[in-house]
Amino acid sequence: MSKRYFGTDGIRGRVGQFPITPDFMLKLGWAAGKVFAREGRSKILIGKDTRISGYMFESALEAGLSAAGVDVLLTGPMPTPAIAYLTRTFQANAGIVISASHNAYGDNGIKFFSAEGTKLPDEIEHAIEAQMDLVMTTVDSASLGKARRIEDAPGRYIEFCKSSVPVGFNLSGLNIVLDCANGATYHVAPAVLSELGANVIEVASSPDGLNINEACGATAPQRLQKVVVAEKADLGIALDGDGDRLMMVDHLGEVIDGDEALFIIAERMHQRGVLQGGVVGTLMSNFGLEQSLAKLDIPFVRANVGDRYVMALLAENDWVLGGESSGHVVCRHLTSTGDGTISALQVLRAMLESGKDLHDLKKGMHKMPQVMINVRTTAKVDIRSVESIQQAVKDVEAQLGNSGRVLLRPSGTEPLVRVMLEGEDKEFIQKLCEELAKEVGKALEALVSHE
Repeated sequence: MSKRYFGTDGIRGRVGQFPITPDFMLKLGWAAGKVFAREGRSKILIGKDTRISGYMFESALEAGLSAAGVDVLLTGPMPTPAIAYLTRTFQANAGIVISASHNAYGDNGIKFFSAEGTKLPDEIEHAIEAQMDLVMTTVDSASLGKARRIEDAPGRYIEFCKSSVPVGFNLSGLNIVLDCANGATYHVAPAVLSELGANVIEVASSPDGLNINEACGATAPQRLQKVVVAEKADLGIALDGDGDRLMMVDHLGEVIDGDEALFIIAERMHQRGVLQGGVVGTLMSNFGLEQSLAKLDIPFVRANVGDRYVMALLAENDWVLGGESSGHVVCRHLTSTGDGTISALQVLRAMLESGKDLHDLKKGMHKMPQVMINVRTTAKVDIRSVESIQQAVKDVEAQLGNSGRVLLRPSGTEPLVRVMLEGEDKEFIQKLCEELAKEVGKALEALVSHE
């Protein structure tokens, strides 16, 4: 059964446009509260990033939950992974994050965490959506939910992050440029690194409600690259607006993406003999990651794009490490969701234990050139069932042999088919990608005209 509101990563959209409106959030809080209150008295934790609309939606959710008889714990601005952690430690029935992650300030959204700090099961999301159809009522005044603020939430999360590395772990002597995307990590990530001994040079750590992710953070590391080189720093760390994505920059100003960070962590855990099973990537993970892990005899499997699917496959295999090239890295042995700060600490641990700098560590993975072309379409069709497209893919795969791969993926948010090729020769795969995209476009046009 399809969902009306929940997508693969919660509910997200433009502020002021349905469903990202105060009245919807009021009803959503009430509906979620009713569902979780079925097991008795409940409490739900709410956190948010730094965008200005978060205050409005926090109040609306709080009111809805209170009307349903659910107690509310408010953290204020905190990273998404911190809410997953605090939901567990406060033994809350659920956690809510008000955030649109790496989007600009004009967007916002809602993510839910279970009591275990993981994404909600489908059946709970369906139950909340079903409750939304009912008329909103308010419990008796004596049963209204109470709200309180968790004043020490930042300190709790800072200590949690520091506990992810061994006792005695020390970053003294390292000059690190830290880009907080003017987002939810602005008051916690600098403290984590500096308390572990690093000299931290802060970038984009002054949120004003409107500048979150604006030409900064994990989705725009260009500024960080310049600052690292200008400051002659050892490395740079970029987080996104809600703190679950990580990008890094070495001392030469070269970017280390999620695939490369994942490889560095996996290689070091493998060397220490503590890597449980293999590594989960996604359909978009670089072919070079798969090949580099294979050289270390580390199993690798691909999930659908989205950290929810990475987590599901990790749980299914009982593995501990996975991630996406976009910077979501999941260290399941340390926490229950992707956490940019904790992932950065694991890369730093690999640096200290190996005695290598970030530039040398990333050389362990040979990153293959990747070309992607978006083909616009109005056709709603399973491209796997279109014979001419599948034949065109086979022809390209035959030319690539074992030295590359082809991926066709419909966008989940736009009317596009993404045509992606990877291979050793950038010019060759550019040519092949253009040819394949042309064939895909022709086939989709034919389908539209036939309709």
